[in-house]
Amino acid sequence: MYKLLQKMLLAITLVLLLTGCRKKAFDEYYGRPDSLEPPIYQQLAARGNFKHLLTAIDKAGYKNTLGAAGYWTFFAPHDSAFQVYFAANGINGMDQLDSNACRQIVTYCLVYNAYKKERIGDYQSNTGWMAANAFRRRTANYTGVYNGLDTSGKPLKMIASNRNGVNYYMETDNNYKQIPYFVDNFMTARNLTAADYNYFYPNTPYTGFNVADAVVTEKDIPAENGVIHVVNKVITSLPSVDQYLAGKPEYSKFKKIFDRFLIQYVLNSVATTRYQNVTGSPDQVYTKVYNPLLAFALNNENFLKAQENDAQSNSYSIFVPTNDALDNYLNTVLLEHYTSLESMPISIIYDFINAHLWQNAVWPSKFKTTLNFVNEEARFDPATNVVDKKILSNAFFYGTNKVQEANVFTSVYGKAYLDPKYSMMISLLNMELKFQVSNIYRDYTLFLITDEMFNKAGYFADPSVSKDLIDQWRYTPPAGSTIPAAAGSTARNRLLRILNMHVIPQRILNNLSGEGVAAGYGGEFIAYKNNTIYAPGNVDSNNVVKILDSKTARNGIVYYTDRIMEFSEAAVGKHIEALGTPAGSAYNAFWQYLKNSVLWNNTTKEILGVTGGTFYTLFIPNNAAIQQAVTDGFLPKKADGTPNFAPTLPAEQLQVFKFINYHFLNKRIIAADGVESGAFETILKKNNGDPTTIFVNNTPGNITLSDMESRTAHVISTPGTYLSNRCMIHLTDNYLKFID
Repeated sequence: MYKLLQKMLLAITLVLLLTGCRKKAFDEYYGRPDSLEPPIYQQLAARGNFKHLLTAIDKAGYKNTLGAAGYWTFFAPHDSAFQVYFAANGINGMDQLDSNACRQIVTYCLVYNAYKKERIGDYQSNTGWMAANAFRRRTANYTGVYNGLDTSGKPLKMIASNRNGVNYYMETDNNYKQIPYFVDNFMTARNLTAADYNYFYPNTPYTGFNVADAVVTEKDIPAENGVIHVVNKVITSLPSVDQYLAGKPEYSKFKKIFDRFLIQYVLNSVATTRYQNVTGSPDQVYTKVYNPLLAFALNNENFLKAQENDAQSNSYSIFVPTNDALDNYLNTVLLEHYTSLESMPISIIYDFINAHLWQNAVWPSKFKTTLNFVNEEARFDPATNVVDKKILSNAFFYGTNKVQEANVFTSVYGKAYLDPKYSMMISLLNMELKFQVSNIYRDYTLFLITDEMFNKAGYFADPSVSKDLIDQWRYTPPAGSTIPAAAGSTARNRLLRILNMHVIPQRILNNLSGEGVAAGYGGEFIAYKNNTIYAPGNVDSNNVVKILDSKTARNGIVYYTDRIMEFSEAAVGKHIEALGTPAGSAYNAFWQYLKNSVLWNNTTKEILGVTGGTFYTLFIPNNAAIQQAVTDGFLPKKADGTPNFAPTLPAEQLQVFKFINYHFLNKRIIAADGVESGAFETILKKNNGDPTTIFVNNTPGNITLSDMESRTAHVISTPGTYLSNRCMIHLTDNYLKFID
């Protein structure tokens, strides 16, 4: 028994010795190195000049966080910085700062992950580090549930959206605030200077390493749990745009537009459950949700989240007009034809607000090159139009003494957009032409069409026609008309053809007292004379459109008229018949050859080879020129040398066929407007199948033609007398020869 006890004691002793040796080896290998710097909290305590900050850390409940293992960047204000903070805020010391105030200081200066100065300017993209591409970092500060009032003034427990768009809330995201900083490598890479920094912080020198309005006085202090950068100012949590506007009565009317039209309060079941479990309160929590059609939610602390850390490299921007500036614009522009914002289409409000929102950081030196949500530059003078400038937690904020004058309001488009009498025209423009005619850098003339004018012409908006918004149209022809009624896409296509004739691109027609033509957006021509305008359909019905008034816009002029311009339903041949039938008409000889040729269909008035819906230009030689073609043997003649309008010989019929075809330009309308010159194909083909051509020298009011034998002919008709169905008919003083 004694020997057994001896053996057991010996074994226990050996185990203890082995365990002690192993623990010593473990500690030597895995234990805290003696050379490792103390944690952030202990370092600050050892330095002796962070007493106020340490008190703030204690009150905020972050002693354990900053005194133990971790991976942080801490922007630490020294005691002198706190003395300045106390004086600026009228307090005597830390005793007057409660735990919440201390938390706003400590958590906002505490950044996730450790960054030395050499690395903090780099962006952590999904694909790796991007050098010199960051100026913000996510902090440990967030708002959480707060007390607020809904649009009716009812108290609610609220939480902010943390995403833009329809998926406005992610329950795993605390909506952490970002802190801005400005390091030299980033500023250089973005072509920014000290002037950009000092625009926001005029009382702080730019040093190449600034955090908000503070200067980093000592950088890259290593700690066991991160990196310390000492700053010379106390940086408190910056507000979001949503929070900033709530405390700024000078922008209350701009904020009121959001409250009235663009914000909802939606019950958040997840946040409610969490809040009730933590607090024991029965209150429900509502998410403050901004309209998903806005560029961004003003309370969203994240950026676009196209990448996880994209808030490091970019920020939102907002330009907010003061109450006086907003009132002036509302009364003189937006409400010129409306009694209130409530009475106008909501799209106008979307466009107005989005013109003031940027999904980019708009630096002071980059106003002219940074585009907003509607792709327009910031139209403000940084020196004279900005009355308030702040870098907030989620955006650059500019308070302004004017509004952003958006293209949709200042262009020719705006003259119709902001007037309810033109709702049908705006709906049609929005299908294809909104961004073209609202571009203030492109010239346009618009002839406005009221809803009443459309209705009188038989066109109506009718939601019962189709579930598809773009096809909710109906056309009712006048009594006795042979034109069939239409609805849906057929009616829409008719309306778009009419609309296009009322939109004149690349020209500002300031004076309609003379005579001329202009090409509409769809390529069809309209004509003007003595302050009246007309299109081919008006020629058919023998009426003209009277000009009632006009207004100028940033990119052109709009005219107010008494009726619409209409396209022609007739075939081109019918117009030639009308021109040529009178015995004394200068077009008569050409018409006689045409109506007796194999090209002519007397029932439909169609011309063989001239296809409906295709553009053409027809040059008709006058009677004298036709006689010359007869004399020259280019057209059939009788024995006495006069024209043989009804030849029976195949060879002579072929002469007429080729002659007429050569005088039609194929797929092209040429008017005497000086726009198009050059060699253009006709509908006549050579014997080998190649096209024949006519060279057109086009100057305003004067067209000279050169045929394939270099002979010339001149257009002698007035510029816009003979408009046809997608065709322009010109009278010439000579005929044109082709070469087979």
